[in-house]
Amino acid sequence: MKLTRRLAIAAAAALTVATPFAAQAQAGYPNKPIRVIVPFAAGSTTDIIARAIADKMGQSMGQTLIIDNRGGASGTIGQATVATAAPDGYTIMVHSSSHTVSPHTFAKLPFDTEKDFVGITPISSTPNVLVISPAKNIKTLPQLLAAARAKPGSLNFASAGQGSATHLNAEKFKHAAKIEATNIPFKGSAEAVTEVMSGRVDYYFSPIAPVIGQIRNGQLLALAVGSPKRASALPDVPTTSEAGVPGSEFNFWIGMMAPAKTPRDIVNRLQEEVVKALNTPEVKERFATLGADAWTLKPEQFDAYIAGEIKTNAALVKAAGLDVQKN
Repeated sequence: MKLTRRLAIAAAAALTVATPFAAQAQAGYPNKPIRVIVPFAAGSTTDIIARAIADKMGQSMGQTLIIDNRGGASGTIGQATVATAAPDGYTIMVHSSSHTVSPHTFAKLPFDTEKDFVGITPISSTPNVLVISPAKNIKTLPQLLAAARAKPGSLNFASAGQGSATHLNAEKFKHAAKIEATNIPFKGSAEAVTEVMSGRVDYYFSPIAPVIGQIRNGQLLALAVGSPKRASALPDVPTTSEAGVPGSEFNFWIGMMAPAKTPRDIVNRLQEEVVKALNTPEVKERFATLGADAWTLKPEQFDAYIAGEIKTNAALVKAAGLDVQKN
């Protein structure tokens, strides 16, 4: 089934319940379970973060938050479902920074990424770490840059798929550093990590959780983190900017959104509940195991952040030469 047809079906199904009863929804909110759309498969980092937050929010709000995984088409199937859902607070979405990439990698979408959603809050910033095999005999980021510049185009890097956060992080680093390197896309992080450990691929901007064990036991070296600030899980590892590549920061975030026109008091309530959940010992412990740092903003601040990222990623996708899917 073509992507446009799949998205249209998802949108049509959601429209059947998209009636203007937001006013009724505010009375005694929430008075029924809340559906949380996660546009990726169960077990993904986004899914794990969503479940950790949903459990605590449900306890606090007195209603169950039901995770509904709507994977496919780089997250756009789930986005379409939420964009056309009733704006009553009973359908919300936990998505990642790829939310701001899809407008530039699809020729046509049945929703407007900026106008059809309202931001509730970011939930976490999950830094990527640049890892390399010790067998490469490269121990610092400046040494990696020197190797790349000595033989332009000789290095390659792994990614967990074309257009993934790991790919975009590496592309932003490459362009900021003014080096040449070739993307080797894999189906996911596990395969990418294996290839870097073997030395068959030179480096990888990996999520922290899949490689923290190998970093600690010396199977991989952590040269830098790609985030704007150091990762709490790797406090001694510098950022790529600190290590000599300004302008290379890439913030992989996971956040909560709702359909546009969701009442502001409901949006504010959900933001407050996320903040409350993030301060529980259980969520703090879970985030530590994932290498994730809690991060929140007010709804209006998150909307502004998303709008800025959409513009920034347009240039990044173009510079990376990513194919635009024709649907």
